Amino acid sequence: MLLPPLLLLLLLLLLLLLPALVRLQRRPQEARLSRLAGLQHRVAGGALRWAAAWQQRRLEQSTLHAGQSQQLALRWCLQGAQRPRGPLGGTTDTSTFRNHLPLTKASQAQEEERAGQPLPSTSTQYYGEASLQATLLGLAALNKAYPEVLAPGGVACVTPTSPWPRPLPWPWHHLGQVVSAPGAKHPGALLLEALRSPGLRALEAGTAAELLDVFTGLEADGKELAEAMAAGNPGPPLPRRAAELLEALEQGPRGLALRLWPKLQVVVTLDAGGQAEAVAALGALWCQGLAFFSPAYAASGGVVGLNLGPEQPRGLYLLPPGAPFIELLPVQEGAQEEAASTVLLAEAQKGGEYELVLTDHTSLTRCRLGDVVQVVGAYNQCPVVRFVCRLGQALNVRGEDIQEDVFSEALGRAVGQWPGAKLLDHSCVESSILDSSEGSAPHYEVFVALRGLRNLSEENRDKLPGLREVRPGQPVLSS
Repeated sequence: MLLPPLLLLLLLLLLLLLPALVRLQRRPQEARLSRLAGLQHRVAGGALRWAAAWQQRRLEQSTLHAGQSQQLALRWCLQGAQRPRGPLGGTTDTSTFRNHLPLTKASQAQEEERAGQPLPSTSTQYYGEASLQATLLGLAALNKAYPEVLAPGGVACVTPTSPWPRPLPWPWHHLGQVVSAPGAKHPGALLLEALRSPGLRALEAGTAAELLDVFTGLEADGKELAEAMAAGNPGPPLPRRAAELLEALEQGPRGLALRLWPKLQVVVTLDAGGQAEAVAALGALWCQGLAFFSPAYAASGGVVGLNLGPEQPRGLYLLPPGAPFIELLPVQEGAQEEAASTVLLAEAQKGGEYELVLTDHTSLTRCRLGDVVQVVGAYNQCPVVRFVCRLGQALNVRGEDIQEDVFSEALGRAVGQWPGAKLLDHSCVESSILDSSEGSAPHYEVFVALRGLRNLSEENRDKLPGLREVRPGQPVLSS
């Protein structure tokens, strides 16, 4: 367990800090505060290295013996169940577990949640440890790849939600932060404080889609933000910073982040699946030239995937064998759902596509999340995966059954035919849902949010038949 070693570490740190704190009391106040901040940061850095090394050893051991680790996770789920187990008794045999607990779709699990049977929560000890492990290993990997990022005043979160799966206790909250804890302020106030700090090296947001909203809002409200910055302090630094903001906005969205924060190196967001378009749009426009890092892959049941490091290809995650208890349901084209049975992590095949299945320890619900992943490698005995798509989001007006990833790829190629156009987001519905098919054959209505596209020529319009523009930059496509 994490608690005893953590308490021991904090006790040792306090004992080491006492002499330094006594000496600091004798210094002038300004110098004392500066030295105290530096001391707190060094302590936080040392604590992070120690805790991350310990978590890395735990991860190595658990992934080397994935089968045993999953048995322990299953045992914990069964012991923590809050409903009678019936035929399960006290068994931890996976075959018995599967035979007596049917798979439940995510929509059904959400109905149970409303009825008072919640999905797994990261607030419980075992799930909380998984989230803390993801946060500590992610911070250590970020610090290794970008050593200056966690320097004092180097990080700002611009959304109320944080990309880190679990808030860090003392002493780690001294690492890099220039603003108050996420959730404590309005998004506009968080952005304003970040804009006041030109030396940022990392920008954080809950998800890439949330960060996309931040930058589009920044462009829309740039003048008001500059006025707020200038009014906040009559001294010279902030009025100068307000002028820099207006000048940066005048040059357009491309590379805006680096113009505002010249030392910026990396953008940190949490991957929850389906964020590829937002990341691509950010990387092509506002965050051009910056690296992106997601510390984990998250779902309603908690952390289900760990990022192996910023230096790895984007979007690859290790599925760890601890809690939540993870099974993989093979996705077989044309096969009946009932024909497939789940496999454990060590049984996953490279190249195979699987739907994630998580077990809820409170009510023993084996929930099919609908998230499809593909195994691209292995870490010891555990699979490394990439997100593919979500099931149940298919288009079908004439039996074609077009999946989300296939449609998104085709739309991306189509948008690429328009010079300078960048796809920010899209949605699509069948014509029967929108009730716009009177006098026409069944078709799709596609709503796309684009940047860099103005005054379409007839030649470009002909590349996608049925295009009509409802307002500048946001066409509607019927096909």
